Amino acid sequence: MTAPLLSLRAINRATIARQLLLERSTLSPIAAVEHLVGLQSQTPQTWYTGLWTRLADFDPVAFGALLETRQVVRLSLMRSTIHLVSARDAIVLRPIVQQVGERAAQSAYGKYWTGLDLDAVADAARSLLEPLGKAPLTFAELGALLGEEWPERDGAALAQAARTRLALVQTPPRGVWARSGQSRHTTIESWLGKGLDGSASVDTMVLRYLGAFGPASVRDVQAWSGLTRLAEVVDRLRPQLLSFRDGDGRELFDLPQSPRPADDHPAPVRFLYDFDNLLLSHADRSRVLSDDPRILGAVKDGAVKNGVLPSFVLIDGFVGARWSISLARPAALLTVRLFAPISRVRRDELEREATALLAFAAPDAESTEIRIMS
Repeated sequence: MTAPLLSLRAINRATIARQLLLERSTLSPIAAVEHLVGLQSQTPQTWYTGLWTRLADFDPVAFGALLETRQVVRLSLMRSTIHLVSARDAIVLRPIVQQVGERAAQSAYGKYWTGLDLDAVADAARSLLEPLGKAPLTFAELGALLGEEWPERDGAALAQAARTRLALVQTPPRGVWARSGQSRHTTIESWLGKGLDGSASVDTMVLRYLGAFGPASVRDVQAWSGLTRLAEVVDRLRPQLLSFRDGDGRELFDLPQSPRPADDHPAPVRFLYDFDNLLLSHADRSRVLSDDPRILGAVKDGAVKNGVLPSFVLIDGFVGARWSISLARPAALLTVRLFAPISRVRRDELEREATALLAFAAPDAESTEIRIMS
């Protein structure tokens, strides 16, 4: 039997519903982070906007404290990028994506590692990071110390070898709301007091992806995770899944119980952050990104700049604008640049959401201004 067709708008609504973007969720912040299978968090703080835009009554100060109490952590995971995840997820997800980090690091640093015993480097790094009372290290510090044992090797390459073989978490105060600090690292075992759980299943990871990002193709799952050869995993899971097709005939998979709203379901204005996983977790991003040349140009420009996308705005479920905040104390300015004209009703909604975002991002500003530009 032919799989049912899902329109582009139906795919869009299903995706943003489970991304908690159709209405703000009352889930606890940790539960939301686990539902989303983490938030990409290369930057120390922009991802807080990702939680604010998804959660009702989100308190960034309280959430930042979860980093300090080690209930959430930031480390390299999917796509070999830094993700914020719960401590529970950190120990089960890292072993599954270990090969992704190894592949990426080999591509970038393999020429520096020729003839190097990477396991010995990892053991040496662990001995530098884990002793009781030992302070977390920056990669520059770690590379310099490892260089004492391998003086003929590049320090940065040695530190990256350690990062690849060990699960290293970025420690607070970096990442804590309204605070700053260098990127310092220690092992997940030292930080959480427990080891990695190598019994976790890639099958479960794929199911969780569909719950947060589906309906999706095999290529979409691979784009999100960085893993390859997942077709056999999805085939194994078929009895648990529903099958659809998109307008181009691609097969999409989904969980039976996941929300799939009607394609005319109202979608509110939502502000996304620069590394929002909604924009980075599908091989085919047409479910949220149109082929408007201005949007594609903004995405291309971001890809050139270290893969940093602009901060986008969803309007009717699709990217319709980009935004930025200038905090020149005591004033705060939020600028929105539209990609296409919008109705008066949408503009009013955009202004309300922008006002709320400014109150969140700059609560101490003595004056605020919103500029909406074409």
